[in-house]
Amino acid sequence: MSIDVRAATDEDRERWNEFVERSPQGTLCHELEALEVQANHSGATLHPLIGFKGQEPVGLFPVFELRKQFVTTVFSPPPHIRVPYLGPAFLNMGKLKQRKRERRRQRFTDGCLDWIRTELSPRYAHVRTSTGVADSRPFKWNEFDATPEYTYAVDLTRERDELLKSFSSDARSNITNADEDAYEVAVGGSEEIRLIHEQVKNRYESQGIGFDVPAEFVLNLAERTANGHVRPYTLRVDGEFVGGILALEYGDTTGRWMGGVRTDADVDVPTNDLLDWAIMEDARDRELETYDLVGADTRRINRYKAKFNPELETYYSLEYGSWGMRTVASLYDSVK
Repeated sequence: MSIDVRAATDEDRERWNEFVERSPQGTLCHELEALEVQANHSGATLHPLIGFKGQEPVGLFPVFELRKQFVTTVFSPPPHIRVPYLGPAFLNMGKLKQRKRERRRQRFTDGCLDWIRTELSPRYAHVRTSTGVADSRPFKWNEFDATPEYTYAVDLTRERDELLKSFSSDARSNITNADEDAYEVAVGGSEEIRLIHEQVKNRYESQGIGFDVPAEFVLNLAERTANGHVRPYTLRVDGEFVGGILALEYGDTTGRWMGGVRTDADVDVPTNDLLDWAIMEDARDRELETYDLVGADTRRINRYKAKFNPELETYYSLEYGSWGMRTVASLYDSVK
């Protein structure tokens, strides 16, 4: 039986988030409400593709159409808003043997890309998968170039002392020797989201790097996500905001999305070590299993992240189009 790929109907949309929850590749940003927020703030048209084998759902693939100067491009996730992962999310494949699983995954991917070519005719496409996508071949066989990307993930299922002991000596020292009365870490709301966003924006711009993520995008994402959470962790000294991290939480994973930048505040507190540890402790208390440090491709930043003794995980950037179109599309700053 062939796989039927279509743009999600109203009935499909009612069950979309249920399907996201069931997929090993599903993330907070795959949720329908989150997809709509992404479309609104990127100026893109959302096409939530879904595939069925008979009555059985086999995959989701949200794509965003952008038109610029009569040229159509397709992204997943859309550019500018720094969503870390999106791309396809597969369903009902875990119990299949390898041959059947590969065939079903290939047919679903083929069906989605055929729909995109027929309905949108893009000159360029860029897809960034989640870490649960281990096989880029279905895209490579459809004329996409696949580039492996990397992130770090900390296993939170260990005992607290065992987890802390696995860190580098300087990380352990910063966490255990910090005077608990000298600072306060808390999870805030919209005000804290704005504080963290502004700090990140200022830090990027001070290094000559553009940061186009609207604060309203983050706020809307926090307001509308159905099953996940945008959690703004902030550290204050004497009541004054020093630094923060926006964490994206979904399923059994929390991720270090934005923040954790170097602070200019003149305080004798290891701000980011304490923030990361607070997120990990909070996640463990709520029985989450993984802390995704979101990114392991920047040598300078990796030195910091690696001290938490994480596992290296892979995801993929997938790109389609001529060299000339890729040069034009680079203006979208599609990579996070």
